Amino acid sequence: MRNNSQQSLNLENEISPTNVSKSKEHAIPIKQLSVPPHESAVTPKINKIYSRAQKGYFQRLRTGLNSLLVILFFALPLIQYQGRQAVLFDLEEQNFFFFGTTLWPQDFTLLAWIFITAAFLLFFITTFLGRVWCGYLCPQTAWTFMFVWIENKIEGHQNKRRSLDKAPWNRNKIIKRVSKHLIWGVIGLLTGCGFIAYFVPAQTLYPQIFSFNASFLLTAWVWFFAICTYVNASLMREMVCLHLCPYARFQSSMFDANTITVSYDAARGESRGPRKRKHETDLGDCVDCNLCVDVCPTGIDIRNGLQYECINCGACVDACNQTMDKFNYPKNLIGYHSENDLAGKKNAPLKSLKFSGYGLCILIMLGVIAADISLKKDIQLNVLRDRMSLYRETLDDKIENSFTLKIRNKTQMEKVYQINVTGDLDYRLNGNKLVTVKAGEQLSHPITVITDSASYKKVAGAPTRSIRTRRAKINFTILDVNLVSNQVSQESNFFTP
Repeated sequence: MRNNSQQSLNLENEISPTNVSKSKEHAIPIKQLSVPPHESAVTPKINKIYSRAQKGYFQRLRTGLNSLLVILFFALPLIQYQGRQAVLFDLEEQNFFFFGTTLWPQDFTLLAWIFITAAFLLFFITTFLGRVWCGYLCPQTAWTFMFVWIENKIEGHQNKRRSLDKAPWNRNKIIKRVSKHLIWGVIGLLTGCGFIAYFVPAQTLYPQIFSFNASFLLTAWVWFFAICTYVNASLMREMVCLHLCPYARFQSSMFDANTITVSYDAARGESRGPRKRKHETDLGDCVDCNLCVDVCPTGIDIRNGLQYECINCGACVDACNQTMDKFNYPKNLIGYHSENDLAGKKNAPLKSLKFSGYGLCILIMLGVIAADISLKKDIQLNVLRDRMSLYRETLDDKIENSFTLKIRNKTQMEKVYQINVTGDLDYRLNGNKLVTVKAGEQLSHPITVITDSASYKKVAGAPTRSIRTRRAKINFTILDVNLVSNQVSQESNFFTP
């Protein structure tokens, strides 16, 4: 009880008004912030980005590459080759046509190797040039800049767009908004048709869609991708790059000191600040014009250092270079630099384990693709035995076996094939040795193979397992009469008494 009383006395002394007042003298000051009633403290408000239109070398390069990408996207399904669509994933026939090459499901390992090689190539380029894919070749970037260009033409530059958003609804605002979204919707619909045209022949797709004669399933898929295009490029835009694209999250693991990416030269630019032209100053080269932020499609300040939001589009580089020209300063205060460049060291990408490793993986995968292509056959053969009878003996002392040959022509041209048989016995075919198979079709060809009893008895005593078990080996070979090197073989069994 005495101990408890002593503890209570000590506690009272600790929290006495005198002690509290003394502790307040050394406490960290606290400022109470009030939250407006119309804003939530849990869900932060996402500000809309009004990016400024920018011109310059890198923007011309990006626009050219984006335009080429969009043109190829729409044009490839319209190209005809050898009487059919040049590039087509035919889901109904389960094959892939790429100009003169046809890939069937059993050949899709080749597509897998190509996709793996493309992934390593992306990693290789990222290690060398950073996120340049996102800025110059990514479809999300191409379509987003296309939609922004249309928005600029209809609603004006960024300040006019900001004012239009704040303005009350009137006739002028309604006309501009309806026109903009209508054009966006048409582009989205064309994009949906363009994508589905890789799976459904374009010559039948476009007339059916625009004449409203397409099936429900086909229409649904076209409108699904049209809506996805519209939402991604008009409403979400940079949100796709910031929050949905996984590439933005793991790209940093590929960077090293030799990676060339959009960077700000802080040693040259700081301390930043405004100044008059042709006036000497102790400040750095950065005039703090903030144009690098205004033109950024993701709304970041590259002067704060490397950020995963940066897509390496080079808009801030062009904007900064124009400002440097006006002040007669050297260009590339913001430019494509590596960490070694900014530190005054020499780039040595070949000494980077990542760069060399990804390059080696690409070479290995190219070898795998070359081997797969060299082993790829344009003829597919499957030999099926007659299960009703193992063999037949004829009156003229011969032995017959019946087979069904499944011959598939994997090319896009009609072919004439010759059938040959070889093996342990002296075989010959009963019937025509030449068959004609149309492009992309499979022919079921029944065939009878004959051998003389004398031939069987001649080798009957041979110490081979096939003869002791009353089976002899037979090999079927199908070859193209116009290209003898194009042939395929399969082994089977020939049964005897």
